[in-house]
Amino acid sequence: MNQQSRTILFQGDSITDGSRGRNEDPNHILGHSYVFILAGKLGYELAGERPHFINRGISGNRVSDLYARWNEDAISLKPDLISMLIGVNDAWRIVEGLPSGATDRFERAYRHLLEETKEVLPHTGLVICEPFALKTGCTVEKWELWQKQLDEYSGISRRLSEEFNAVFVPLQAAFDKAASGKDAAYWLWDGVHPTAAGHELIAREWLSVVQNSQLAIR
Repeated sequence: MNQQSRTILFQGDSITDGSRGRNEDPNHILGHSYVFILAGKLGYELAGERPHFINRGISGNRVSDLYARWNEDAISLKPDLISMLIGVNDAWRIVEGLPSGATDRFERAYRHLLEETKEVLPHTGLVICEPFALKTGCTVEKWELWQKQLDEYSGISRRLSEEFNAVFVPLQAAFDKAASGKDAAYWLWDGVHPTAAGHELIAREWLSVVQNSQLAIR
């Protein structure tokens, strides 16, 4: 990775989006998700290197949606590191039996995305974050189906991380531990979307893994 003015790109759905700004206003451009927390901490600690953080999460996105916009929102930006957190919308469409979930494209689209990135940006570091949910809010009624689907996606994410030499950030176990014996909604207010505390949890897990890996941002 380039040791100066490195660009770190975050990709995903609403969990990453965090109501980010769609203009160049630096007060709002990163949104209020875990991305803002990470950019604040790392940006402060590495002010001398002036790392550039970009948030391109879009609410409602599935992996196939990421792939459809990957040229504009990833490849063209030439990032030194791409962090991806995706999967809950793929799972939601499958669990609810929606027409957009008639086929499960999670692994297929993820693989296409990673293959293309490795081909075009061979020196870009990759971080794959595990999708997660808790039994509260919108997941309660069909919780067993949610668990089954996300367990499958977790396994796929781990395998793809190994195959494409990406760093895998596990998150489900951390949320399970945090919510053990407590109100799950304190961490994920509707079962899938984090509260402020939930975003802090993601940021801490990300740092504990990535900053102790070959992709550490220094």
